Amino acid sequence: MGNILHIDSSPRGDRSNSRKLAKEFIAAWQEQHPDDVISYRDLRQTPVPHVTEDWIVACFTPPEALTSEMTELLKFSDELVDEFLAADRCVFSVPMYNFSIPSNFKGYIDQVIRVGRTFTEEDGQVKGLANGKKVLFITSRGVEYGAGSPYEGWDCQEPALRYAFQFMGVTDIEFIHANGLDMGDEVRKRALDKAQSEIQELVNSW
Repeated sequence: MGNILHIDSSPRGDRSNSRKLAKEFIAAWQEQHPDDVISYRDLRQTPVPHVTEDWIVACFTPPEALTSEMTELLKFSDELVDEFLAADRCVFSVPMYNFSIPSNFKGYIDQVIRVGRTFTEEDGQVKGLANGKKVLFITSRGVEYGAGSPYEGWDCQEPALRYAFQFMGVTDIEFIHANGLDMGDEVRKRALDKAQSEIQELVNSW
């Protein structure tokens, strides 16, 4: 029995393409793995606070030296980290906003990259602690970013996500991109069909 963490980050509700695609993935996965436990979090409903100077101080304070105020500051972060570390697989739906990721998912990343929890430093080298899990990002994008596109090289989304989770020790990272959703009905349909096909392939092999 596996433990799947599913997080949606789009501010949109039913209009969100990334949410719809992630929902399709989870439904297809559950058909094949009915005993797996799905933990779900919607960042639209439970916004993630930005870090503050006091939070940073608490974050880098040894556990035995934490005050009650510091412990309270880290409470939500600890909840997110515990949830992340408990999962065997993570499915994150993340739309592209202005060539990168929504601020709420950046806030999530800032809350889960925690010294002593998801990474540590040994002899001046960073070592990730979130090893052995699989992470899937399902994204939605308004335009194309591949070779020959006017926006080639503008994709700051996939590198940011990949490096943040690699920093925490995750090496098995997959992306399913729905590209060009604002480029007309034909391109949109082709992009969604491709993403749905990739979803089914990954469900069968992940």
